[in-house]
Amino acid sequence: MQALGVTRFDELLPEDIFNWRNVTTPVGLVFFVLGGFLVGFGTRYAGGCTSGHAIMGLSTLQWPSLVATCCFMAGGFAVTHLALPYLLKLL
Repeated sequence: MQALGVTRFDELLPEDIFNWRNVTTPVGLVFFVLGGFLVGFGTRYAGGCTSGHAIMGLSTLQWPSLVATCCFMAGGFAVTHLALPYLLKLL
């Protein structure tokens, strides 16, 4: 995260991204509103949340949970390395 320009780690969440000033900006809308919608849509589409698939689904050797967990991880890596640097420049 420091390589992407996020430097303030005083709290539980990085303050450079998650603060009250960013809530009212267009980039804040992407982070909070659109991101929340995508998480909810993904949970419904995948048939469960990330931790449910990763912990319970994988421990019971369910093939759909393995696919869902791999897709969650690939999506997280892609957004972190492709979209997040661009969005952080807009802050």
